[in-house]
Amino acid sequence: MSTVVISSKGQITLPARFRRELGLSVHSRVSIETEGNAIVIRPTADFFELEGFLGRARSPEDEKEGARRVAGARSGGRS
Repeated sequence: MSTVVISSKGQITLPARFRRELGLSVHSRVSIETEGNAIVIRPTADFFELEGFLGRARSPEDEKEGARRVAGARSGGRS
């Protein structure tokens, strides 16, 4: 257990030991919530680490072709 001080701006500094254990570094994001009378801080996923979670990405050419098809369908076949 560690004790930290709340600044006049309501900020705390997470001790280095906890940052290392959780793999947190500068600009890492965390979520904060309460559970009973405790404050719980959890690391959140980095947006760039989510790459591929929806499946294989389409190539830029495939994306453009899909956009052309949608635009053609919306204009009644006139593209």
